Amino acid sequence: MYNGKKVVIVLPAYNAALTLEQTYREIPFDIVDEVVLVDDASRDNTMEVGRKLGITHRIRHEVNKGYGGNQKTCYKKALELKADIVVMLHPDYQYTPKLITAMVAIIGQDLYPVVFGSRILGKGALKGGMPLYKYIANRFLTLSQNLLMNKKLSEYHTGYRAFSAEVLHAIDFTHNSNDFIFDNQMIAQIFYKGYEIAEVTCPTKYFEEASSINFSRSVTYGLGVLKVSLYYMLTKLGLMKWKVLTG
Repeated sequence: MYNGKKVVIVLPAYNAALTLEQTYREIPFDIVDEVVLVDDASRDNTMEVGRKLGITHRIRHEVNKGYGGNQKTCYKKALELKADIVVMLHPDYQYTPKLITAMVAIIGQDLYPVVFGSRILGKGALKGGMPLYKYIANRFLTLSQNLLMNKKLSEYHTGYRAFSAEVLHAIDFTHNSNDFIFDNQMIAQIFYKGYEIAEVTCPTKYFEEASSINFSRSVTYGLGVLKVSLYYMLTKLGLMKWKVLTG
């Protein structure tokens, strides 16, 4: 619990057997109440590692549902557990669990309802080994998104996110894509509902076991991101009615 609020960590996993334990061991259990592991049809023994670690809430997709599909299961389970604060932490150890306390405190003290761990604030991304082309693409997409959505985030593409349960109840994430664009659809929904997003500087690590998408899928993702931002702008201007936002 933090300030009387139940904290649940969700781990969307795919082939995370080699990094799950290291990630799990750094979770601050002095404030974390529950951990949910969702294995998206991994080809390794991710579920077995989770069992050995004593993770009570383990869910396995028998068919791969995609990154967005994995998150849907994560958030549904966290809300079933009556979470007040939900933190998505990738079990590939790319993001440090040591920031959970700070992210939870921002929500737990009612400062902001959503917190992102940003790799771009400071120099964490390149220092941590982010490929230069990904850094440049990240900067270009984020600038474009800020202009289209009239916002000022340092990064729209981090996978380290904390939410108040109120926000997860307020947005309809179940109808979002099952692919990587899910993350940006969620951001659009959060802003459309009038919520603000805080950011904290997050060091990151790029190494062989850390999950990533290839160049081809990165291009598809980038085009999808711009489409989300454009549809958000047009819906806000009343020029279209995008169902992801309006239901």
